[in-house]
Amino acid sequence: MLNNKTIAVVIPAFNEEKQIKMVLDSIPAYIDRIIVINDSSQDHTAAIVQRYIDQDKVDYSNDLIKPTEIEKNIFNQADIIAQELIAKEKQKLIPCEIYNKTPEKNRVILINHHKNGGVGAAVANGYHWCKVNNIDCTAKVDGDGQMDPAELELICKPVIYEDIDYVKGNRLIHRSSKLIMPGIRYFGNSILSIMTKIASGYWQVSDTQTAFTAISKKSLHGINLDKLYKKYGYPNDMLVKLNIIYSSLKEVEIKPIYNVGEKSTMKIFKLIPRITFLLFKSFIKRLVVKYFLRDFHPLFLFYLLALILFIIDIPYFLELIRNFMHKGEVTADNWLIVFIFLTIASLQSLFFAMWMDIQDNQRLYKY
Repeated sequence: MLNNKTIAVVIPAFNEEKQIKMVLDSIPAYIDRIIVINDSSQDHTAAIVQRYIDQDKVDYSNDLIKPTEIEKNIFNQADIIAQELIAKEKQKLIPCEIYNKTPEKNRVILINHHKNGGVGAAVANGYHWCKVNNIDCTAKVDGDGQMDPAELELICKPVIYEDIDYVKGNRLIHRSSKLIMPGIRYFGNSILSIMTKIASGYWQVSDTQTAFTAISKKSLHGINLDKLYKKYGYPNDMLVKLNIIYSSLKEVEIKPIYNVGEKSTMKIFKLIPRITFLLFKSFIKRLVVKYFLRDFHPLFLFYLLALILFIIDIPYFLELIRNFMHKGEVTADNWLIVFIFLTIASLQSLFFAMWMDIQDNQRLYKY
């Protein structure tokens, strides 16, 4: 505990038999629970964690504050429904089972997936356990050793002491990031960070692919975990979902760590197109839910106007291309004048919408 608030660490693991014990051994003592989600590993990951649990004879049952049962009356129907939604959410997650016979007494909890679901699906099941057990601050650490558990305090403190909703590490602001991070990773991360800024509304955020994070109980309960993207793009999807529920965000500097025995299966050139499509859908959803259905904002109209003008502009652009291909030049006729007008108008609407978007979301980013 820190400041009398419970802290848990979620560790997704897939074929991490060489790294997982090192990660578990390095988790600081103030962490109350360690939830390892074995994503149907084909190696000895599960057996190593099981042995770790069986060898720990300490009873940790007093470390957690049991959730208060809701008394049914006419005033708290909404709270009761919220509790029921958590139970229904579990049914939509990847099927799994808890290895621990007495999980309330164990510090390390092992959740075994019945099938491989992806890192996002593993994190969702770990987060769900923390929801059910009323954890105040839930951090996330990878099982491959690429995150320094000594930095967990940096990640968790803003949630515990400053009431920040979501804290994420940022490797790109570390002075050695360009020297340590593989060039292709650095480039891909930068591209995805730019797109995530636009899609999520957190315009100041960077290093969007790092998943060294901590989330508050309030924000965790505000997210539908069964809707969380199941693969590598889940940190990007998470940011959009957090923005929709007005979660505050803070970044802290962390070390980039590579070459510690990890074995990455990430294919950056396959990942970028997939996450680009995810972010486009998430961007549309954020605008519709946050700025049209929930609380109408003029920026929705400016984004919509920019899109409409751009679509209308396409035939004029194609006609100019056709004329250029046939005549070898573009003459100053009505087609060109309309094209220029529509292009300028659409860009003006887009930039004004983005400016309003930045202004509205600036309050959510904390320094």
